[in-house]
Amino acid sequence: MRPQSPVQIDIKGKRIGGPRPLICLPLLADTQASLLEQAGSIPTLKPDLIEWRVDALDTLADARSVAQTLAALHAMSKAWPLLFTCRIPAEGGMQTLSAAMRVALYQMAVTSGQVDMIDIELSSSRDTIQALRSACRPAGVKLILSYHDFERTPDNDALLQKLLDAEQAGADIAKVAVMPCDSQDVLTLLNVTHLARQQMKIPLIAISMGHEGVITRIAGGLFGSDITFASGTATSAPGQLSITDLRKAWSVMSW
Repeated sequence: MRPQSPVQIDIKGKRIGGPRPLICLPLLADTQASLLEQAGSIPTLKPDLIEWRVDALDTLADARSVAQTLAALHAMSKAWPLLFTCRIPAEGGMQTLSAAMRVALYQMAVTSGQVDMIDIELSSSRDTIQALRSACRPAGVKLILSYHDFERTPDNDALLQKLLDAEQAGADIAKVAVMPCDSQDVLTLLNVTHLARQQMKIPLIAISMGHEGVITRIAGGLFGSDITFASGTATSAPGQLSITDLRKAWSVMSW
């Protein structure tokens, strides 16, 4: 039986941190039309959650355009919990925005009533995290604090500390995604996942990226990771499996 989170989150009939890990489908598109085309596959693919990676949108700097696109996406997918993410380039984002513009974009999303979660980097300033945490609470929006390293896997203690720091900073969900250089790095990620689940109260996401890290996307839930990301037509990180292939792998685990 997989370890469950002491604190679990229920959103639109989905339980994060409960008896089974959940699948999140990332949507990345440079235009509203392309985004909605991708969203059209949601009922067929049947993910548990969806993530809009808004940093892919070509009108990212136009807050009104982003708001219109969010409304259109919500209208098509409101039955699914929606994660709103504007990733910074240093951690895999596709465009650069000033810190003030990015905070304003997140605040727009949080107060729109159309998103259920937001993801910001743990490396964000204390003021940014505080401002968005304060906005999320009254709106009922959950906050993910995340750490990404596309070049390496920190050592066991450093990686565990990232998850603990996210919880301490007020995250509802803590996330790490790192790149393995060898099989030992994959074991480090899984060991940290196991240790974090024993020490933390909130749900967590722990992923080893790339080809060598694929096993963590399949079996991470056994060690305490609560969400994995799988692709439909677009991938948001190296090593993502398709939802179809992930479900085939999970079928032997009775998830």
